[in-house]
Amino acid sequence: MNDHVIRTDGLCLSYQGKQALDNLTLHLPRGGVHAIVGANGAGKSTLFRVLLGFASSDAGSAEVLGCDSRHLTPALRARIGFVNEEHTLPGWMRVDELARMQARLYPRWSDDRYRQVLANFNVGDRQKIAQLSRGERAGVSLALALAQGPELLILDEPTLGLDVVAKRAFLDALLQTSLDDGATVVYCSHQMEEIERVADNLVILERGVLRHMSAPDAFCERVSLWIADFPFRQPEAARLPGVLETRVIDGLTHLVVFDGGVDFGHRLRLMGARTAQQMPVSLDRAVNGFLARGHAGVSPAAFPTTAAA
Repeated sequence: MNDHVIRTDGLCLSYQGKQALDNLTLHLPRGGVHAIVGANGAGKSTLFRVLLGFASSDAGSAEVLGCDSRHLTPALRARIGFVNEEHTLPGWMRVDELARMQARLYPRWSDDRYRQVLANFNVGDRQKIAQLSRGERAGVSLALALAQGPELLILDEPTLGLDVVAKRAFLDALLQTSLDDGATVVYCSHQMEEIERVADNLVILERGVLRHMSAPDAFCERVSLWIADFPFRQPEAARLPGVLETRVIDGLTHLVVFDGGVDFGHRLRLMGARTAQQMPVSLDRAVNGFLARGHAGVSPAAFPTTAAA
C-alpha cells in the first residue's frame, strides 16, 4: 500500500498567464487531518481540481491513493469523499431520495453512519434540498460523504458562511465519525480556530508553492512576537533575519518573527532597544504573519521553504 494518500511532484498549472501551481511537490501521508491554508489565490482549490481529475496540469505529476489523478476509475472515486463550500446538491430532490440514490452508487455505503451524522442537524427525510438552510445542506453533504466510507475525505472550505451553531455541529460530526473509521482528511479552511481543533498537520501554500508543513503546535513554537521599545528613532528591524511582520503600536515596535531564536532580543538591543520582550502567538497570528511577508511584496522565493520531507 502506498504510504501517501496524496502525492504531487513538480506540479504546474497556469490560468491565463497566472501561475496557480508552481512546481508544487507535496506528499501527504495516510491518516489524520491535514489542514491546507493560504491566502486567496494560493492554489488550494486548483490543487483539488487536479487531484480529482477535473483539471489537467501543465507539468509534473499528481497521485491520489497511489493512482494517477488523470486516470481515476469509478471504483477509485468511490474511495474519495468530497465536500466543497457550495454544498451543491440537487434542489428538486428530497433528502431521503438523495440518500437512496447515493447508497446505490457506493458499495461501502453505511446507512447507520449516514443517520449518525445527520442526527447532528435538524433535517427531515422528506424535506426538499431546496428548502434547507446552508448549514443543513452542509450537514447533508457531510453525511453523504462519510456514509460512502471514503479512505480520503477532501473538504474545501466546508464551513464557509455557516453560523456558529451549524459550524460546531459540522465539526462535531466530522470528528465523531471520520476519525473513528481511519479515514484521511484533507481540510481547507481560512478559520484558524477550526484548524487548531481538528488538524494534525498544517500545510501552508503561497502562490502555488509549498511554504511550510508541520504539526500546528510545532509551527506556533517557531513563531513568536517580540515587543521592543526604541526610545529614539525606529530602526529598520524588518530587515533582521526571520522577521515576518512589523507594526508600531503606541510607540512600541511589534515584530512577528519566524525562527528568531533566543538571541533575537539581543539583536534588538544592539539596534537600540531599551527593552525587548518575547511572547507566544496564536496559530491565527502565526499563519497571518507568515503569509503577510508575501503580501508585502516579497517574493516567496526570497523566504525559505520550511516544509517537512
